[in-house]
Amino acid sequence: MNATPSFPVDADAPAQNNAFALWVKKRRWFLLMVVLPTLLAALYYGLIASDVYISESRFVIKSSDQKKSQVSTLANLVQTTGLSGGQEQANEVLTYVRSRDALKALEKDVRVREKFAPSQADIFSRFPQPWSDHSFESLFKYYGKMVDARMDTETSTAIIKVRAFTPQDAFAINRQLLDLSEALVNKLNGRAQTKAIVEAQKQVDLATDRAKASRIALAQYRNAQALIDPSKQAVGVLEIANTMIGERAALQAQLDLMQRLTPNNPSIPALRNRINAISVQIASQDSRVVGTGNGIASKLGGYENLLVEQEFATENLNAASAALVQARADAQRQQFYLERIVDPNMPDTPLLPKRLLDILIVFAAASCLYFIAWMFMIGVIEHAPED
Repeated sequence: MNATPSFPVDADAPAQNNAFALWVKKRRWFLLMVVLPTLLAALYYGLIASDVYISESRFVIKSSDQKKSQVSTLANLVQTTGLSGGQEQANEVLTYVRSRDALKALEKDVRVREKFAPSQADIFSRFPQPWSDHSFESLFKYYGKMVDARMDTETSTAIIKVRAFTPQDAFAINRQLLDLSEALVNKLNGRAQTKAIVEAQKQVDLATDRAKASRIALAQYRNAQALIDPSKQAVGVLEIANTMIGERAALQAQLDLMQRLTPNNPSIPALRNRINAISVQIASQDSRVVGTGNGIASKLGGYENLLVEQEFATENLNAASAALVQARADAQRQQFYLERIVDPNMPDTPLLPKRLLDILIVFAAASCLYFIAWMFMIGVIEHAPED
């Protein structure tokens, strides 16, 4: 009697397949939400993701005034730590580095579009990415991911980090950005200096016109009033009047003496006539000074007003001219300058992607989402009404 052969493995195969299918079905959501994304991440970061090189540079914006004094004062300490106009200039430069204007300059100078789209880079990393197009706006969004320009608050230095798929491209882009930043600082200096000179020249022109107008007005007043210097002329008239008053007093004393000693002296009438003539001259001189209509005193107020205006206009012109000279002197030296603390480096090893860390991050994120969904479903089941 032939014995029927038995195959335990083949007989258990349907049971094992059913058990495996049951195990997969029971854990299908975990496999779908956690295991599958982790496997895809491992596949991408392990085999597909391109190496990314990072070139870094650092700079500060300093003012030429910071070199003038080396006294260890609180003001100098604050200034040299960058908490001054230099840091504001650095922020302006960083804003430019992140701007569309900088990207346009990079397109023209180093063909940055080609450097962001090398053939050796994977399709998810290079430009354009599968979900974007070839437009400039898409390039600008991609540029914002590849170029990081920020201020380091701890060291008060500006940092530019450039990502690229080759060390040479990262270095070239970073170096060009530094050159563009330095050119921007020089442009801002030139604009500020030109504006200062133009404004100073404008003030000089206004002050010159005012000084000319005041001098013309004073000359016209002198010609109209037939006076050169009313104050000096009034002094001269008063000196003449005082001299005649003294002479009249002497003659009056002589007349009084004659009338007492020799009342019949024939010289008395002549002396009296002489005293009357001198009195008339004194009254005439007084009227020249304090006359109501044409007196020097009535003209002195208008003259002094014009003289004060001329002096003020002259002082204003001198101050404006000094300001113009100072503005031109400032324009001859650079107010702000870019000082490179760290030149762009040529990276010798890729820093991105961090493959193992990125895979772990995907696994952790997927696990969190899975457990959140699982807790949500548990809550829904617990609060579901029983039929």
